[in-house]
Amino acid sequence: MHKVVERTRIVPNIHLLRLEAPAVVRKVMPGNFVIVKIDEVAERIPLSVADWDKETGILSIVFMTVGASTHRLAKLEAGDEIEACVGPLGRPQKIERFGTVAIAMGCYGIGAVLPVARAMKEAGNRVIAIMEARARQLIYWEDKYREIADRLVVSTFGDSGPGGGRVSDVIDRLIAEGEKIDRVVAMGCMFMMKKTAEVTRPHKLKTIVSLNPVMIDGTGMCGVCRCTVGGETRFACVDGPDFDGHEVDWEELTFRKRSYLDEEIRALSEWECRTY
Repeated sequence: MHKVVERTRIVPNIHLLRLEAPAVVRKVMPGNFVIVKIDEVAERIPLSVADWDKETGILSIVFMTVGASTHRLAKLEAGDEIEACVGPLGRPQKIERFGTVAIAMGCYGIGAVLPVARAMKEAGNRVIAIMEARARQLIYWEDKYREIADRLVVSTFGDSGPGGGRVSDVIDRLIAEGEKIDRVVAMGCMFMMKKTAEVTRPHKLKTIVSLNPVMIDGTGMCGVCRCTVGGETRFACVDGPDFDGHEVDWEELTFRKRSYLDEEIRALSEWECRTY
């Protein structure tokens, strides 16, 4: 069992969960994820690790409420316990001194990619942090990124001005302005990562995407996260979650992500009926 230290709503639909998980914290690295299971009959939920404290053994996770299981997570309070927090899982992000690294993020990815941004800075890179959200009030953790990044850009969908748009639009503008970027790391919804990879492809700018959104089991057993990368079949949970965005078959991946949509909607509806 793992004790909940804190569960806080950061912005609408985005929550911070802090757990006692010393065994995970001892080995976790930037880019890893964990499997969270509320109780013995609950769904296994793969979630990226947002931060950790080796002295206290506390693990931090940022998640978005989407289906029944994440809504249940959002009901937890300090002092509650969950059945399991298994990890660290997946391959850690490749951290080297690349030069200038653009960290493209949105939604839950703002929290999830923080360890990667910090590690890239500690490795001697110049870090450009680019956040996107549908509205300004959905942006969070600006203070944390100001401490890490050499440059922070915040962009919103609804802003039609010269500084608006998605992170892909921001990267496009930066390149046009002559900003030399050596690597892009993108984490967030599939659409954002796909658009980012499309923008960087003509420039042959290495773009790493995290395919966590397609996972269910998290250990390679269920096959739901099967994807095609570079013409080969890969499993996002054990071969990733990080892949070259230019090699991902996004069309196939989008189709696979919709495979359990009806079941997810039904599960959420049943949970809401029981709860409310």
